Amino acid sequence: MFSFLWNTLLYKPLYNGLIFLMSVIPGASVGLAVIILTIIVRLIIFPFTHKSIKVQRKMRELEPELQKIREKYKDKQEQAKQTMELYKKHETNPFSGCITVLIQLPILIALFLVFQSGFAENASLLYSFVNYPAQLSPNFLGINLYEKSYILAVLVGVSQYLYTVLSLPKTAKAGKGASFQQEFARSMNIQMRYVFPVLFVFFSLSIPAAVALYWVTTNIFSIGQELFVRYLAKKNEVINLPT
Repeated sequence: MFSFLWNTLLYKPLYNGLIFLMSVIPGASVGLAVIILTIIVRLIIFPFTHKSIKVQRKMRELEPELQKIREKYKDKQEQAKQTMELYKKHETNPFSGCITVLIQLPILIALFLVFQSGFAENASLLYSFVNYPAQLSPNFLGINLYEKSYILAVLVGVSQYLYTVLSLPKTAKAGKGASFQQEFARSMNIQMRYVFPVLFVFFSLSIPAAVALYWVTTNIFSIGQELFVRYLAKKNEVINLPT
C-alpha cells in the first residue's frame, strides 16, 4: 500500500515531469531539466517552506528571552510554563515548523531518488502522453551529469555552508556551569556549520552529478528564500515603526 501511494503520488509524477521537460527543452538537456524541475517543486512547496523559515526566524529572535527564562527558572516545569507563555505572547508555535518540514520532506526525498536512479527509459512509469526523448544530452557546462563531479561536489558544500550560516542562529560560547542542553546545542550548531558541509562534499562525490546539481539548486533556492523572508521582516519593521 505504501509503495503504491509513494509511486502514484510522488515518484511517478516527478519522473514523468523530468522526462517531459527533457523532451521539450531544446537539445534534451538533462541539466536544464533537473534545474527547472527542482525549481518547480520548490515553488509548489513554497508556502510550507516559507512558513517554516518564518517560524525559525521568530525562534531566533526569541532566543535571548528564552535564555533568560532558562537562567531565571531552574525548575523544569516552571521553565516549560514560562516558555509556552512566551510563545503565546508572541503568537509563535514552534511545532508548526516541524509539521511543515514533515510535509515537504517526502517530496524532496522522492525528487532526490528520481535524479539518483538515473534517466533510463522506464515504460512502466511513463504516462501515455509523455514521450521519452530519442537522445539525451547529459553534458551541462562541460560536466557529465551521469558521472561524479568534483566541481559540483564543492558547490554543494559551499552552498550548504552559506545556507546554514544564514538559517542558524549564532550560538554564544557556553561558559562554566553551562547545562548539557546548552553544550549540546552549541555542538550541533558547530557541526551543522562546518562539519556537515564537508561531509556533503564527500557524499556528493559518490553520487551522479545530476543529484549534486539538484542539491546545489535546492540550496541556492533556499538561500534566496531565506533572504526574501528577511527582506519582508525588515520591511514590516519599517512600516510598523511608531511615527
